[in-house]
Amino acid sequence: MTEIIEPDAIKPEAIFDAMGAVVTRWTMGAAAASAASFWRAELGDDPVEAELRLLALSSQFLDATVMTEPPSALRVLPDIPALALPIVPETLRPLVRRILAAGKDAASRAELVHFLAARGWTTHPADWMPDASDEDAPDVYAAWRDWAAFAAAGELTPRQSSDQLTQGNWDDFWPAARKAALIGLRRRDPSAARALLEAKFGGENADARLRLLSLLSERLSSDDVAFLESLIANDRAPKVKALATSMLARLGRGPAAGEDIAELAGFFSVKTKGLLRRSRVVQIETPKTPAQWQRRKALLDGTDLTSFASALGLAPQDLIAAWDWNVDPAADAGLIRLISETGTDAQLAQAAGIISEHDATGLIVALAPRLAPAERTRFAAAGLRAHGIGFEMAQLIAGPAARLDDPLSAPAGTKLLAELRRDDAKPSDYAAELHALGLLATQTAARLALQGLTSAGLLQGDPRLDMLRLNAALDDKGEKP
Repeated sequence: MTEIIEPDAIKPEAIFDAMGAVVTRWTMGAAAASAASFWRAELGDDPVEAELRLLALSSQFLDATVMTEPPSALRVLPDIPALALPIVPETLRPLVRRILAAGKDAASRAELVHFLAARGWTTHPADWMPDASDEDAPDVYAAWRDWAAFAAAGELTPRQSSDQLTQGNWDDFWPAARKAALIGLRRRDPSAARALLEAKFGGENADARLRLLSLLSERLSSDDVAFLESLIANDRAPKVKALATSMLARLGRGPAAGEDIAELAGFFSVKTKGLLRRSRVVQIETPKTPAQWQRRKALLDGTDLTSFASALGLAPQDLIAAWDWNVDPAADAGLIRLISETGTDAQLAQAAGIISEHDATGLIVALAPRLAPAERTRFAAAGLRAHGIGFEMAQLIAGPAARLDDPLSAPAGTKLLAELRRDDAKPSDYAAELHALGLLATQTAARLALQGLTSAGLLQGDPRLDMLRLNAALDDKGEKP
């Protein structure tokens, strides 16, 4: 005779132990009623009904008797701080998430968040938040970066800080907020910012010192020379020394020329041309062997603009004006690097203008980070209209603050529309160009571009148009360059 277990004799521990076998059998696609013999009477004889009853009883048992205990290390974090700019409207969040998900790397996601910040918006923290170490995040996200930093450090409350950074409250600022405050101070009072750096610089690690020193690029002047020279002489980190040397070169205080600069000058010569209006031109002597090519590159990498110009008997601005562009791409790239890293702001602007005139617009990409937003936009527009560059190249030049009127009417747009109308066009064609177009256009231009592209045969819901749709729907509340 089979023993019947009375319900009041069933121990909760026995039921809980049996749940493992029940779940395992269900996971494998097998019946589990036989593993719950203590509920035999309740389950009944019908196999199908027994499984349904077991599911109901198991759910009720687990819900009533099993409580998940939080881990002992669980901490309640403070609220995520509000940012200075509003979050994108709720109706546009799904579109923002889709663009973020489609981004192939961190750089493409950074493009979107910089675009939003330039237009006066931020992401929802559930859609995107920067890491504490994300130096590429827009400054408006400094509070979120620091929130991530103190959360990771195990602190329960953020450090208190005021808007004004001083020697006394330096340690009250987390790194991202300190950087933002220091940038603001540098813009308002360059000397005070430099004095603050001089006082606190030595107490930071090498990576932090490098990041802080880079902030001196804002309003760099001859007043900074003594501080930069002291870093070259005394700082322990090679990268800090190298950046200080580069900044000094921008101020016309490059290192003394030696034998290497004379050797570099041997790869070039200065000629005169013209009968009535004689002008000078830098003639590039083509290296004859791979070793000579490598040597010339190494010599260019190891000098600065002023020293190179002096070795040729020219002032830096005369070297830029006399350079024979588009003859030797490797030499062009070497000179552009010298200008971007060691040239003054005036020399950099001069080079960008000459490059644009000589149809070497791609070289402006290397100079763009040091150009003012309005200048970047102007060169991008000129490249599209006069030189037929594509939208991807134009976006690299313009950066996140671009607001181009009717870019689709440029040669790149005409070509794009023609390609999209081809019978053999694929759904994935020109996705990057369309995305870049969405980053470049003004809100009005984005709306017009959407009309033109859908007229060319693209569907309204085509994911390649996501960036244009976001641009067209997002009110522009950002500062105009």
